[in-house]
Amino acid sequence: MITSTRRVSPDKSEVRIAFSLDDTSDVKDVDDLSQTFPDLEQRLQPVPPCMSLRESVQVYKEHCRMAREFHHVKQEISVLEERKRKLLAELGEDEKVAVEIVRLEEEFQRLTEENRTLVTLHSERRQQLERLCLANQTSQDSS
Repeated sequence: MITSTRRVSPDKSEVRIAFSLDDTSDVKDVDDLSQTFPDLEQRLQPVPPCMSLRESVQVYKEHCRMAREFHHVKQEISVLEERKRKLLAELGEDEKVAVEIVRLEEEFQRLTEENRTLVTLHSERRQQLERLCLANQTSQDSS
């Protein structure tokens, strides 16, 4: 165990620092020190800890945990971006279908109106033909 007591300035109280080079309880459960995180830039890769300093090991563990979390979040973002792309493609298709439905409804209305007009015209022409046939018959009967 190494212990050091220092006074930072005359008006401050003494600061005591103690650490042991023999205590490796935190070091035993350190993940593989050769871990690399391909998603991280080289300058952001966790630096292997100084195994004799508990704080260094803790910082390393925390850095590795954050790197794994970063990788997980990056994967989630990738999945969500792919889903967004698919949904936007579906939305585009739905909009095309909606435009086609509107066009078909308008065409249906136009054709329905044209049909009504033709049915009315047909009925009028049939009545006119019946009157002409009747008039023609009466004129043939009278001659």
